[in-house]
Amino acid sequence: MEAPAPQEVTLLLKAWSGGDQAALEKLVPRVRAELHRLAKRYMQQERPGHVLQTTALVNEAYLRLIDWKNVSWQNRAHFFGVSAQLMRRILVDFARSRLLREREGEVHQVTFDEALIVSKDRGADLVAIDDALNALAQVDPRKAQIVELRFFGGLSVEETAEVLKISSITVIREWNKAKAWLYKEVKSGK
Repeated sequence: MEAPAPQEVTLLLKAWSGGDQAALEKLVPRVRAELHRLAKRYMQQERPGHVLQTTALVNEAYLRLIDWKNVSWQNRAHFFGVSAQLMRRILVDFARSRLLREREGEVHQVTFDEALIVSKDRGADLVAIDDALNALAQVDPRKAQIVELRFFGGLSVEETAEVLKISSITVIREWNKAKAWLYKEVKSGK
């Protein structure tokens, strides 16, 4: 299926927001490929052999999205930004529960030298990034939104600017500052 025009998706989102269930039925096939692309991008960052698969992540995000009531979708970029945020939350919740199960389970002894090696467990990394992003949201919510939309949502600078109703140059400037802040925060937390 050819990629739908952003205006077409926006019109369907607005109709769905207004209670038109037929619009939802038309919308789903038009956004499925993009949601799958977002999920695939997330899953590529996960550890090999992750229990959750790309399609399962899309389905979980979809189930959460259709349960939302009284959402006033602004446009296509807003929808995909929210979808990306939901996928991030699903993966972080999954990683946190896995880490908790591991802590409550078997204890592995390691030498001091082994403990100094930075973990290659992407679940722990995702939790660290999520913690840093939550801390950034407390300090500067707009920068945190830009990170979610750009990094997790895969939105362009222009799409991010449209969602947040700011200029593209502001997005670029805030994006660069946010990346530096997050890098410092994640490094200091290890």
